[in-house]
Amino acid sequence: MENKAEERQVDVEREDGPAKGRYRVAIGQDEAEMTYSRAGKDRIIIDHTFVPTALRGQKVGERLVLRVVEDARREGIVIIPLCPFAKAQMERHPEWQDVLSR
Repeated sequence: MENKAEERQVDVEREDGPAKGRYRVAIGQDEAEMTYSRAGKDRIIIDHTFVPTALRGQKVGERLVLRVVEDARREGIVIIPLCPFAKAQMERHPEWQDVLSR
């Protein structure tokens, strides 16, 4: 049976440190992650996204970015997407522009 993340709830975990952190999704043996660095108290920089081949095409990366957006709104911070994947996702979703650093 094929592993389809979009057919089930994808749990995104957050590991937050004083200067850096990451979001991760683990499905079976596979793990996707998005890392970030803090840029002051009201900004984070998304600097890297990795989705293994087995999880690609299942919207796992998009779900990682969505969780960052949700947390940014809740915490009142803005996002600087240096990672090309995160930047493309932010551009693809106009409803996420409210947390994009200008």
